Amino acid sequence: MILEKNGKDSNQSAEPMKFNYPLILIEGLIVGALTGLVGAGGGFLIIPALVLLSKLPMKEAVGTSLVIIASKSLIGFLGDVSNIQIDWGFLFIITAIAVAGIFVGNWLSTKIDGRKLKRFFGWFILVMGIFIITRELS
Repeated sequence: MILEKNGKDSNQSAEPMKFNYPLILIEGLIVGALTGLVGAGGGFLIIPALVLLSKLPMKEAVGTSLVIIASKSLIGFLGDVSNIQIDWGFLFIITAIAVAGIFVGNWLSTKIDGRKLKRFFGWFILVMGIFIITRELS
């Protein structure tokens, strides 16, 4: 994701996209198992899988990832809502902040080129991965 190929976004073309559905199924199972097992943020695994393996453009991968994460979060929340005490006031505050972030992110997405976003996200994941590994090993 960090390295550019031929100076252009390899995901952008005039041809219709063809998906390898067995590969996507395997991706989903692996990412779902990893996020469920270690509790890692799904976007760190879903977006690179969608961009690199499914050849989705970066902005479509981000949107697809958000739908996947929202679905998984809702299922997890519904599973826990009857088992734990929920601070509803805190939940609504965080939800309101997240909704505001959605509008800001939507506005920013019209201003940022997909290739730059892809490179930034690649560097961000690399730095965060190094930080997490360093923290866990100390």
